[in-house]
Amino acid sequence: MRRIMGGLRNREAESIQRYKMHEKIVSIGDDYWIENEAGERAFYVDGKALRVRNTLIIKDVQGNELYKLKEKLLRIRDTLDIQNADGNTAATIKKALVTPLRDRWKVEVADGPEMNVQGNILDHEYRIEAGREKVAEASKKWFRVRDTYGVEVSPGQDAALILAITVALDQMAHD
Repeated sequence: MRRIMGGLRNREAESIQRYKMHEKIVSIGDDYWIENEAGERAFYVDGKALRVRNTLIIKDVQGNELYKLKEKLLRIRDTLDIQNADGNTAATIKKALVTPLRDRWKVEVADGPEMNVQGNILDHEYRIEAGREKVAEASKKWFRVRDTYGVEVSPGQDAALILAITVALDQMAHD
């Protein structure tokens, strides 16, 4: 994977975290691993099929639940809550009502700044920003492998939460 993401390696400090995601694989009932830059398993996405609401659970390598993604029902616009292991809402993702040129999403983080997501979610080419600061970036251009994209998480960010947001965006955009 280091060869594949070679263009990213020298862009910034080594503290940037990079992950490999699988496009359009997120669906309820599907389970898969998110790998780090070295190709090692980093997080597990567990899709729960027999529930009233769509539910996905992000777990660490040891199987500990980190975040649970729950779709809110009966909303005017798409909304999804991300709960932490204690059951408290860590973030809420909402799709913008009007998106004339490109996809726009708002992420309300319970213990942090509000984030905005802009770009093409369906094509996995977008940025997550808090104010003017880049929090993360998703792109398919870093990989030659079909149905794969990368997520680059900026230093100091909760990688599990950012990846949960990415999984949620994928789920909401492909419903």
